[in-house]
Amino acid sequence: MELKYNDFTYQDLREKAIQHQEEYKKALPFPYIVFDNFFKPSILKEILKEFPQLSEKTDIHYKNPNESKFASNKELRFGEHTRDFLHYLNSQPFLEFLQDLTGIKETLVPDPYFEGGGLHQIKRGGYLKLHVDFHKHRKMNLDRRLNVLVYLNENWEEEYGGFFELWETDMSKCAEKIAPLFNRLVIFSTTGSSWHGHPDALTCPEDRSRKSMALYYYTNGRPKEEVANVNSDRITTTFANRKDQDSTKMTAYNSMVNLANDLLPPLFVRTIKKYRNK
Repeated sequence: MELKYNDFTYQDLREKAIQHQEEYKKALPFPYIVFDNFFKPSILKEILKEFPQLSEKTDIHYKNPNESKFASNKELRFGEHTRDFLHYLNSQPFLEFLQDLTGIKETLVPDPYFEGGGLHQIKRGGYLKLHVDFHKHRKMNLDRRLNVLVYLNENWEEEYGGFFELWETDMSKCAEKIAPLFNRLVIFSTTGSSWHGHPDALTCPEDRSRKSMALYYYTNGRPKEEVANVNSDRITTTFANRKDQDSTKMTAYNSMVNLANDLLPPLFVRTIKKYRNK
């Protein structure tokens, strides 16, 4: 039977995962893959129509030297089509697709809380500096393993910027730039050295913005080598400076955040993370 959100069957989905497994595992600078036109465009067009302008008090506004963007992980802010689609991305068929594609041995667990995920919107002048993601889920205490990004930007011009960048694991240079085009699916592994981001300020027209949906997947336990030499229990994102940027403010801000993570009790850090940027 054909799946509601794809132009192929459940079995086709499993076969597609196996077909691309080696490509995913061998990708550099770390495991990732890009699929274009993976979902039915008619579904994503409906989601785009109901995509809210993320600026209300109930939305999250990240505004600091590391990031300038809006987000919402509240289902009450999701339209009907958006909510159903996000539930599909947390469903058994899609989880099995991810499991087959990535070869992760531990059972993947979706995040019904959309911690750090959900709807993302970056407006003109916004950015997301290079970072590796938090390693533990704040509520579920599970290990973060995968990111899934679905882009919703129709007729996106190259001069608008907003490229999703993957950097070498030693942060020496950018290894890959991915345009945030409509119906583009990006999947990648999250480890202690999977540096990525949208580090340059967005230059799209004032009436445009960079829209995406983000979902993260977890396991109970992970290979130790994936987070070697880092705090594998970290519940905040780790940002880093590029050599070519003025990093004074960013360095000061991150030093303060890192000090708080090192000195404050985990419960206090969780509380700060919950209420900051709201």
